[in-house]
Amino acid sequence: MSASASQPAGRLALYLDLIRWDRPAGWLLLLWPSLSALWLAADGWPGWHLLAVFVLGTILMRSAGCCANDVADRQYDRHVQRTAQRPVTSGRIAPREALLLGAGLAFAAFLLVLTTTAAAVAWSVPALLIAIAYPYAKRFFAMPQAVLGVAFSFGIPIAYAAAQGSVPALAWALLLANLFWVLAYDTEYAMVDRDDDLRIGIKTSAITLGRFDVAAVAAFYLLHLLLWGALLWPQVGGLWFGLGLALALAQVGWHLWLIRARSREACFRAFRLNHWLGCTLFVGLALELALRG
Repeated sequence: MSASASQPAGRLALYLDLIRWDRPAGWLLLLWPSLSALWLAADGWPGWHLLAVFVLGTILMRSAGCCANDVADRQYDRHVQRTAQRPVTSGRIAPREALLLGAGLAFAAFLLVLTTTAAAVAWSVPALLIAIAYPYAKRFFAMPQAVLGVAFSFGIPIAYAAAQGSVPALAWALLLANLFWVLAYDTEYAMVDRDDDLRIGIKTSAITLGRFDVAAVAAFYLLHLLLWGALLWPQVGGLWFGLGLALALAQVGWHLWLIRARSREACFRAFRLNHWLGCTLFVGLALELALRG
């Protein structure tokens, strides 16, 4: 370990690298569907308290997930071009240290949930367990992205639980709709590492789908928008919500154009742009609710 890394400022820099602080796309992908659900459950503006809980909680939980994921994958990540220099993989942070940091971040997120409702607290437990299980899914399942889809969509039922004290059937249907979006963007992500993952024996949707990967990504995106629109149109359908769907569909077209040749750089770019799709859907929904309120 370098002398600089042993200093407080050096350790902080390593911790920030571990939780991907300079790469906010990850927590934004979690945040937008959670905020959409929060606005829906509150029928508009949810108040500063719930907004702060979900924004801060999302950042904390995504950061905790990075810690757990990097520890679980450290033996694999060293063989992948994109991940070989991650702090745990490269030995600059010990696995135990990373797990302690992750546990502290998850506990901080749990303290935030405690300020909401008993239902939200109860549903946060399976959400945490699924997030912990995801890194191991790629050892056993042909489509581990589906497990990630559940983990990355669980903010939806928790938002309803926090705003209404219960989770209606609509929340679970929206979770399913959002799962297809996760399948789309995480398959793009998996396409970046496909050659490395094939060599080391990791299972991913990009490998399972093979030459049908681009077509499957298109289908996942379309299923997401179709379900999201069909489920919410009776409740918030209108000009702004419809415009949000249309702009999201345009972004899907752009993503498919980017990944058509399956190059690493283009697939990674498409993945990183996905948070704008989620933002577009949220803004359309929020504007629709605001103008009606």
